[in-house]
Amino acid sequence: MPSRPLNFIFLTQYYPPEPGAASLRLEAMAQELTRRGHHVTVLTAMPHHLGVLSHKKFEWMIEEEIRGIRVIRTWIWRVAPTRKFWWRLLNYFSFVVSSAFGLRQLNRPDYLLIESPPLFLGITGRWYAKKYHVPYILSVSDLWPESAIALGLVKNPLLIALTKRLELSLYRGACYVSTVTEGIRQAVIASGTIDSNRVLFFPNGVDLDRFPQVSPQKTLIEKFGGRGKKIFLYPGTLGYAQGLEVIIQAAKELEGNEGISFVLVGDGPMKQSLMNHVRHEHLTNVFFEDLQPVENIPQYFAIACAVVVPLRKHPLFHGARPSKVFPAWSAKVPIIYVGEGEMADLVIHSGGGLVVPPEDGKALALAVMHLANMARGDWLQMGYKGWAFTRDHYTWQHIADEWLKGIDPDVGL
Repeated sequence: MPSRPLNFIFLTQYYPPEPGAASLRLEAMAQELTRRGHHVTVLTAMPHHLGVLSHKKFEWMIEEEIRGIRVIRTWIWRVAPTRKFWWRLLNYFSFVVSSAFGLRQLNRPDYLLIESPPLFLGITGRWYAKKYHVPYILSVSDLWPESAIALGLVKNPLLIALTKRLELSLYRGACYVSTVTEGIRQAVIASGTIDSNRVLFFPNGVDLDRFPQVSPQKTLIEKFGGRGKKIFLYPGTLGYAQGLEVIIQAAKELEGNEGISFVLVGDGPMKQSLMNHVRHEHLTNVFFEDLQPVENIPQYFAIACAVVVPLRKHPLFHGARPSKVFPAWSAKVPIIYVGEGEMADLVIHSGGGLVVPPEDGKALALAVMHLANMARGDWLQMGYKGWAFTRDHYTWQHIADEWLKGIDPDVGL
């Protein structure tokens, strides 16, 4: 553990009230560092993602406090998530520019932590680190451009070559690289750009108190089909990587079973397409719910028989650890993981759910029926096993303790 209090600046495009794994993980990291006597200032963008907007039309810079953390926000060009990738580049680079002005207003820290993606924010972070002689930690929550290539979002050979060069350059210049999965960690080490002892691990986790097991609300149950229904929940971003069509396929397999409903809570670039698919298939067992504040999510867990967590079939996702698994386990709800690799192994090892192959709607339908027909005692035991596994290994407190062991307090002197 560092022997003296450290001063951190977090540079990230996404921070609460923005939804998403990176946003919640960085807030948890900031909270845990502060709890241990360190100081964290967050430089982030104006709320802009998945329907979360600032209350004013134009603001260049504001300062606020979120759960005891000082947060500086600078302007960003807002772009709808359904726009093409080139439009989203405007979104990314507008914050690359505005955040540079924001950084100049802050006192020099011991460490600058840069969150990627978007990878382009590393341009600002590295400029600041060189100009003010600040060591930086590159926090990698998704391999980029690899993931964008895998999803077909980036196809231009020149852009791929330039972003790959930027990626390796940022690894090479970092004091530490922090990763959220073992797969990403191994990929960073395999790049040969940084010593393995400088690759840290800060996986997705959970605050058990923030996602408790609560009593189900009758009005919410009735909203999605009424009492007696077994509800299978997907809460989160309705994006490309998740391959949420598999839920629609399973719903079609089970459309004759009146006791099963699927509920997708959230927003994202694939939402309209999924809704159109449901209409085209005339399915009455799939419901869509608007994006919800984090504090509302335990109410949705309370009505769920299981949380369905899918990912597309691609070797890149073997190293993925979707963040929504741990809040569900915190609420003692079983998981159906539709994927393979690192998270599949964790689900099997924990005993907190079932695993089915990615993009296999029939296999998902069978898993849904298995859980729907499971004896209540067995179902409760499955949820408890997920909770116990999370308590022992994936609370933010445990993760932060392990992460801090790798930080040298004298590097920034």
